[in-house]
Amino acid sequence: MSVVLILTILIVIGALAFDFINGFHDTANAIATSVSTKALKPRQAILLAAVMNFIGALTFTGVAKTISKDIVDPFSLTGGHTGSIVIFAALLSAIFWNLLTWYYGIPSSSSHAIIGSIAGAAIAAKGFEVIKAEGFIKILEALIISPILAFTVGYIVYSIFKVVFKNFNLTKTNRSFRYIQIATAALQSYSHGTNDAQKSMGIITMALLANGYLHTDEVPFWVQLSCAIAMGLGTSIGGWKIIKTVGGKIMKIRPINGVAADLTGAAIIFGATYIHLPVSTTHVISSGILGVGSAHRLKGVKWDTAQRMLVTWVITLPITALLAGIIYFILNIFFK
Repeated sequence: MSVVLILTILIVIGALAFDFINGFHDTANAIATSVSTKALKPRQAILLAAVMNFIGALTFTGVAKTISKDIVDPFSLTGGHTGSIVIFAALLSAIFWNLLTWYYGIPSSSSHAIIGSIAGAAIAAKGFEVIKAEGFIKILEALIISPILAFTVGYIVYSIFKVVFKNFNLTKTNRSFRYIQIATAALQSYSHGTNDAQKSMGIITMALLANGYLHTDEVPFWVQLSCAIAMGLGTSIGGWKIIKTVGGKIMKIRPINGVAADLTGAAIIFGATYIHLPVSTTHVISSGILGVGSAHRLKGVKWDTAQRMLVTWVITLPITALLAGIIYFILNIFFK
């Protein structure tokens, strides 16, 4: 068995492991609000999220194509085992960061982690010229704009809710919205699957292209199916620490708040998936909750938690890029 084939197999396994970890790391994004309002019991919410994530992952492939060719041209990662080592180093870096932030209950971005890691490992291998500036900037713009947009939309949606339901009985309204929230949690879980699972699909497709096992950027069905299964299984485990942070430490969420936040998150993520851009579901959903909370009662938002999350979001890209570069040099020595 050739070294290239061994590395390709390791990349596929690593990408599925990243997808699995992404599942339980980001489960909170889709279901935290429905759990915190008791619209769904935790096990029910996680099962719903797992099923809808799986279905969502099988629906689209546009984001996977963006990941596979818009950050780095896979055909530029030639020469020995360079391409395989770059991709494997990126996966190890992103997995480490995801596990670290999950352990401490910090809702960091898996998208930032994998994109920063790919860029860092590729730069370590070939220098800055290997980065496709136009595609990379486009992805960065989506990652930066999407949470700002989510905050704004969340603020507007809840402001509309306040006007429409201002004369309704609060208790009865929240009871009704608790049932609606089951549907919006399912919608948000589905949207999560349409965007997040595609990142691992893109990684595997990049490896297959770089190593000559694939000649177009079309994602093979076996890649799509295996990533969907990995995401669904990971989601079924749940990320309780992050659920606690997103569901209760940003603001006290009631069913009407939760529906507004879920609709906001799903709309922004669907929009990004439609135009083939990867976004951070963590950033989008957390920012949507912040927007809803600000519209509800500015003082009700726990801004210290939001500040801690923001710091993590900002440092994820450079830290994972640096880590991936270090891992690349270590792996390059090992596989030389």
